Amino acid sequence: MLRAAIIGLGEISNIHLPVLLESVNMDLAAVCDIDPAMAAKAPGTKFYTGYREMLAAERLDCVHICLPHYLHYPVARYVIEQGVNVFCEKPLAMNLAEARDFVALEESHPELKIGICFQNRYNESFQMLMHLVAEGQMGRVTGIKGIVPWFRALSYYTDKPWRMRMSTAGGGVMINQSIHTMDLMQLIGGEIASIRGSIANLLDYDGLEVEDTASARMEFKNGAQGFFFATTANSRNDSVEIEVTLEQGELILRDCCLYRQNDGVLEQLVEDDRLAGTKFYFGASHGKIIRQFYECLETGSHEYVHARDALTSMRMIDAIRRSSEEKVSIAF
Repeated sequence: MLRAAIIGLGEISNIHLPVLLESVNMDLAAVCDIDPAMAAKAPGTKFYTGYREMLAAERLDCVHICLPHYLHYPVARYVIEQGVNVFCEKPLAMNLAEARDFVALEESHPELKIGICFQNRYNESFQMLMHLVAEGQMGRVTGIKGIVPWFRALSYYTDKPWRMRMSTAGGGVMINQSIHTMDLMQLIGGEIASIRGSIANLLDYDGLEVEDTASARMEFKNGAQGFFFATTANSRNDSVEIEVTLEQGELILRDCCLYRQNDGVLEQLVEDDRLAGTKFYFGASHGKIIRQFYECLETGSHEYVHARDALTSMRMIDAIRRSSEEKVSIAF
């Protein structure tokens, strides 16, 4: 049985904890958080307030990093240097420079595995979409549109001030809320040729350093065009949408379902498993990606989301930000 630990018992750990606690081949050996009150989240599990102390005391096979963005890379580096595999929440790192360091860390330790939690790749709807695109019966992809129309109250930032600052979050709606959508868009479209983007703040939140709105136009090397829009200035959390235009129809991801549209007829093809509660938009595929990563640890397979696989979304964020600042298209 593989022995696991979690560093960081904030909101996202609520998704990791049940997967590890309910698994028959994973043992949640320890958890770690700077707040001692968080020990109540995993009763009966060894609790530490320092991850260095935990790693020194426990024999671990994998550590889950569920920390604020600015801690992803430095903590992962320390864990890897102790000879322990890492499963890290998105984003890969706080910025592109750190993300490249993360990839270099992965390359320098081929004996260990670093998995990145891009769980939406494992949604049934996206898996079928990619199958239909690869199959080719609907022709080539000519356009991709990705939209994330969400809302975040001021309390979202003030309750966890690290989210407000560039120095700790690395950004706002792009790196925090819509990075999954960018990741799926680049998987569908393939290699990107250039990006022209714009970022802004539509909400009058005092002290907010990170963007709440971003838009971009993408040129893919295969000739497809992409359009991306994300905001946390909507009145509510509406459905994320990805529309893929092909030569012979359209595929639409919306409301956790995949639809095929042809000649004005909309056909539902598959519906995702859904996560109960108010955080339904996290999706229900955390269990799938975590279980697959542990299977890879046991079998030696490399069929998981590597640090290098997560680098493209960080490059997209950096390109949109630079394009907005410089008012030019950024070659990718």
